[in-house]
Amino acid sequence: MIRKFIALFLIFNLTACAELQQVVNQLPQGTGIGNEEIASGLRQALDFGIEKQVTKLTQTDGFYKNDLVKILLPEELQKVDKALRDIGLSSLADEGLKVLNRAAEDAVKEATPIFVDAVKGITFADAKNILLGNDDAATQYLTTKTQTALYDKFHPVINNSFAKVGADEIWNNLINKYNTIPFTNNVNPDLTDYVTGEALKGVYTMIAVEEKEIRTKLSSRTTDLLKKVFALQD
Repeated sequence: MIRKFIALFLIFNLTACAELQQVVNQLPQGTGIGNEEIASGLRQALDFGIEKQVTKLTQTDGFYKNDLVKILLPEELQKVDKALRDIGLSSLADEGLKVLNRAAEDAVKEATPIFVDAVKGITFADAKNILLGNDDAATQYLTTKTQTALYDKFHPVINNSFAKVGADEIWNNLINKYNTIPFTNNVNPDLTDYVTGEALKGVYTMIAVEEKEIRTKLSSRTTDLLKKVFALQD
């Protein structure tokens, strides 16, 4: 009786600690799907995220009217926004917020090919674990592998977009007005750096939306590869 109890206890603990890994290890047997084919399915899911979701960000109000990714003011500028509204300059404050989002919308349009190339070049070291991971596991992997390099490429695009949509002029005017208000401390934050980071987060957020759709809705698996690969995680 004691031996049976010990055996059951060990089985329970091994299952609790290694259930996911056991499933992963068993995937190739009987499925006919190897790591490379699973990786291809994950890349296709990320491609669809860019094609169907990230492109929405490039449209007018793609960021500004999307609560998932709308760029709000950094903490150091929230006092600027409040102060301007308090003295009757709400329209100027609204415009300042809008142009930050406009710059992101414009930049994503120019930078989308960067993300497409990044997905093509990504190597999934353990595609099976990612497939059986969270609903955004592939997006998180993409983020880890590409965020630093993409930031370096994205930053000058955002900088150009600031000038293109007039964000630099509007914010210079807005900050100058704030700095003339008595008893306030002058501010001059690096908005290009801030918006670059927020725009990147927005892109990854929308890719994750599509990944979750493909993982959870059979109707979103619109290719034979997606149907074959993601059936393994159902």
